[in-house]
Amino acid sequence: MFLVINALIVQSESREPILKKNSKTILILFIAIVIISLLLFRNLFFKSTYLLKSFGELSVDPEIAFTNKKPTFLEFYAEWCEVCKEMAPKVSAFKDEYEKDINFVFLNVDNQKWGNYISKFSVNGIPQINLFDKKGNLVYTFIGKQDEIKIRESIKNLEKKDKPYDGIINGKFSIIQENKNNALSPRSHG
Repeated sequence: MFLVINALIVQSESREPILKKNSKTILILFIAIVIISLLLFRNLFFKSTYLLKSFGELSVDPEIAFTNKKPTFLEFYAEWCEVCKEMAPKVSAFKDEYEKDINFVFLNVDNQKWGNYISKFSVNGIPQINLFDKKGNLVYTFIGKQDEIKIRESIKNLEKKDKPYDGIINGKFSIIQENKNNALSPRSHG
């Protein structure tokens, strides 16, 4: 009996290191799978943020857009804006669908370069989408989260005919944050 109990104790002691090794291996394997998945599917997980960062690069220069006799889709956005991130895939789809017939201009409100446009179009909430006819007349202003169908119908109306300004259509939006990086002070030399 003593030999049997002693054999069982020896077996259980020898299994503990094997279990510890197996659990460590499983944990390392799990972490590796998670990291590889994040790397492989990063565009899927971070698509909205990636789209917002690419908007500035994909933008038509506003000076060209307002003089080339095509309707213009002008969006004011910021990379930190949650509503902008949420709408980014829809806006990107509009661009893909209509970019042959309509100028797409994207202006980041955190870039001081666009301050004159931010003032000119009274941007105080983002995203703000302004739609202009081919003569450069403002036809629609959308502030905040908007229904895709409403924007699509407005874009189609731009292509059909010139129409007078329809007013501002508000939705859920982000208030523009003060950009302290570019703030001027007596000591800023700027």
